[in-house]
Amino acid sequence: MRSYDLLCRKMSEDLDAVIVSVDYRLAPDAVFPDQYHDALAASRAFLSAEVLQRYSIDPERVCVSGDSAGGNLAAAVAQKFGSDGSLEVKFKVQALIYPVLQALDFYTPSYQQNQAVPILYRPYMARFWLQYLGADAALEPLLLANNHSSLDQPAIGSVTRSRLNWTALLPAERRKHFQPVVKEKGSPSVVSTVPGLTDVRAAPLLAEQGVLGKTPKAYVMTCEFDVLRDDGLMYARRLQDAGVEVTSDHYEDGFHGCMVFANLPMMSSVGRRSMDGYIRWLDQNL
Repeated sequence: MRSYDLLCRKMSEDLDAVIVSVDYRLAPDAVFPDQYHDALAASRAFLSAEVLQRYSIDPERVCVSGDSAGGNLAAAVAQKFGSDGSLEVKFKVQALIYPVLQALDFYTPSYQQNQAVPILYRPYMARFWLQYLGADAALEPLLLANNHSSLDQPAIGSVTRSRLNWTALLPAERRKHFQPVVKEKGSPSVVSTVPGLTDVRAAPLLAEQGVLGKTPKAYVMTCEFDVLRDDGLMYARRLQDAGVEVTSDHYEDGFHGCMVFANLPMMSSVGRRSMDGYIRWLDQNL
């Protein structure tokens, strides 16, 4: 959490807002759905009448946000809260910063284009997913080959596949010359062994349109040099198709984690611009 201290302080000052950074449990010591439950519990506590009153929080101006894995949790919590009719207070907006949203396709154009681009290499993501889902690390080669999402996987139907069909969801300038990698036959037992791969709480991109349509106005930041770029772009498109107002903020010179590099001693131009753009959007939409 220390690496986010300066960002949280700046957000609090610039937005005149109460900022809560959630210290959820981490893999491999804790595995899915522990992190999801931590984020859910923290959000419920924050939106309670007692906490809102104690910190003088306007219940009409609350946001859920996160970057990378935190963006995954923020998206999942936004989906859960959007569909929960029992809540008296809900999020006004969601802000997702280069979020990780699916683990069925490791051959999206951004995974292919940026597979060897620091700081988030393609093999790292397969490894991180397996750790997060409490799965055997030996499955990594299967994920990297898309064997786990082959057409002979009984647990992955055409509807699920359509929700991450980048040939339809991405604009031509992002698809470029890349081609889908879909195996006819693979390892049909992987998804049954690791059910989290198709669980929308772990992979929010796979949620049905009705769920997406109940989530709040969204800001989705993506970076060109990031394997997760297309996760965010596809999610922004699916949210728009579901009727959600979306701001898609893409940085052509951005890389995964760039917003952390917004301050000295490791300040970068794109880090500062992305942070300023993020805070500006929050200021205008909260």
